[in-house]
Amino acid sequence: MTEPAPRAARAKPAAERILETALFRARWLMAPFYVGLVFALLALLVVFVNEAIHEFSGVFSKTPEQAILMALSLIDLSLAGNLLLIVIFSGYENFVSKIDTGDDADRPSWMGTVDFSGLKMKLIASIVAISAIALLKAFMRLSEGDSASDRTLGWLVGIHLTFVVSGLLLAVMDWLNGKSDRH
Repeated sequence: MTEPAPRAARAKPAAERILETALFRARWLMAPFYVGLVFALLALLVVFVNEAIHEFSGVFSKTPEQAILMALSLIDLSLAGNLLLIVIFSGYENFVSKIDTGDDADRPSWMGTVDFSGLKMKLIASIVAISAIALLKAFMRLSEGDSASDRTLGWLVGIHLTFVVSGLLLAVMDWLNGKSDRH
């Protein structure tokens, strides 16, 4: 008695091949999302330039604390821009298609190496950093004599801690997933 041919060696029914081809090509439906994120990056650039012009126009009259707050605001926008780039590049490469940059020396070394797990960790790390900057700005404003309610500060601290704990839990889940047998 002969054994049936392995699954890979047998021809698939036409309906199954058509369905799988359609599902595979459906990944291109994600491309407009990444193009939209490029527009969000452009909008963030406009906000950054506007903020920089506004902040730098009065730089000679700023106190050291105000200069730090200015820098933190610009860093915050920069981190958000970096986050968008990471999501655009790694999301497109993980879910749509590889980006062919040829032998371009300027290609970031992490491109093509950030998998979905790495993307999640970079995303949560960026969110925690942005949240920490917002919290630091609130405390810096307090040191300048601005007022903030205890409730507002409590919410800022609570939200920041929520992001930190979420990041830790994601890291633990990834670590546990790496230790488990792959199915």
